[in-house]
Amino acid sequence: QLTLVESGGGLVQPGGSLRLSCLGSGFTLGDYAIGWFRQVPGKEREGVASISPRENTKYAGFVKGRFTITRDDAKNTVYLQMNHLEPEDTAVYFCASGSFFMSDIQAAHFSRWGQGTQVTVSS
Repeated sequence: QLTLVESGGGLVQPGGSLRLSCLGSGFTLGDYAIGWFRQVPGKEREGVASISPRENTKYAGFVKGRFTITRDDAKNTVYLQMNHLEPEDTAVYFCASGSFFMSDIQAAHFSRWGQGTQVTVSS
């Protein structure tokens, strides 16, 4: 069974940090483009960051240098390090795999999704 499982979400104060993990099972994450997305109720899922098989990276404009996407091939895991978190970052965060690393981070480019992990930024 081919799956993606996110972890690492939780409650953090504004200005704090979290590291999300996306563990792949049944396939090698390094063979795919991996993206992080987030979604709040009533809004469309939006791209946050993506990483290519060659570890090229892209970020959404709102990241503003606060987030970093990396991959650990030995652990078959992609991480999203999030620093300087703001209340507006509150959302369910998903990771997804896609066949191609595109110039923009759109959900339509990704076909396999995890269940998501909740991130809440609040004092």
